[in-house]
Amino acid sequence: MNGTNVSNTILDRLAGELSELTPEARKAATYVLENPRDVGVSTVREIAQAANVKPNTVVRMARQVGFEGYEDFREPFRDAIRNGAADFPDRARWLQDISKSGDLGGLYADMVRDVMTNIEETFAGISTEDMKVAAEAIWDARRVFTLGVGVNNSVARNFTYLASTGMTEFHAIPRPGSTPVDDLAWADGNDMLIAVTCKPYRSEVVEAVEIAQEQGMTIVALSDSPASPIIRMADHGFVVSVETPQFFPSSVSIIALLETLLSFVIAVASDEIPERVETFHKRRHQLGLYHQEDT
Repeated sequence: MNGTNVSNTILDRLAGELSELTPEARKAATYVLENPRDVGVSTVREIAQAANVKPNTVVRMARQVGFEGYEDFREPFRDAIRNGAADFPDRARWLQDISKSGDLGGLYADMVRDVMTNIEETFAGISTEDMKVAAEAIWDARRVFTLGVGVNNSVARNFTYLASTGMTEFHAIPRPGSTPVDDLAWADGNDMLIAVTCKPYRSEVVEAVEIAQEQGMTIVALSDSPASPIIRMADHGFVVSVETPQFFPSSVSIIALLETLLSFVIAVASDEIPERVETFHKRRHQLGLYHQEDT
């Protein structure tokens, strides 16, 4: 979905039908969801080969979501390429110059390029209304639990820390000595879970989202594919781009999205939030938590 101007309706429809497809058609659909830019420039055989399925499987997938065939399905993706955003020649030249600047220049250029691309692709697939609706749900929740494990643990905890400067019922899980499922044991339909995981998906996060769904919690999910199990279970799903030339996934777009989501929560919240934040920081100053230069 990210990186194209294709109407999200088409890809959302495909993601919504995912569980109804045959295993082979699901493989084709998952490839399209994760590589939408390939569709506009690839034949049915090329897509089938990339998805490791037969061409007629790709055709059946297209028909499943309301198109007459693959060419009909591909046309909106071709339109997106023709009508898409302009390239950035100045930035391209800058990156090329960096790549020639020494042994590590190429790595530096690749990292910079991926950071900027990840941000652009993530936010290209998310509308202001998507953010507003999720933010309103967060503000209306009795308690908000944020879940990330591994590299995403610190991301989830940072979001919780920032939110806690103005709101009191934000809880990062798993708590020390606990498990995500234990931490959600008494949560119900009045509560919300914000969960983050990217491929390979962490089983404890998927399990916690399943439990949250069973308990009627509202779910906000951040993951790297529309086919992600937590996106498919979420009430509010956000696909993030995490590409990097390194062995680890990039966290930049996840952090940026969570910071933006928090800003939306504050924007839709009651007028008391700015006062709470001001009181919070005033107390920290009074307690001497901030360094002050001698005058």
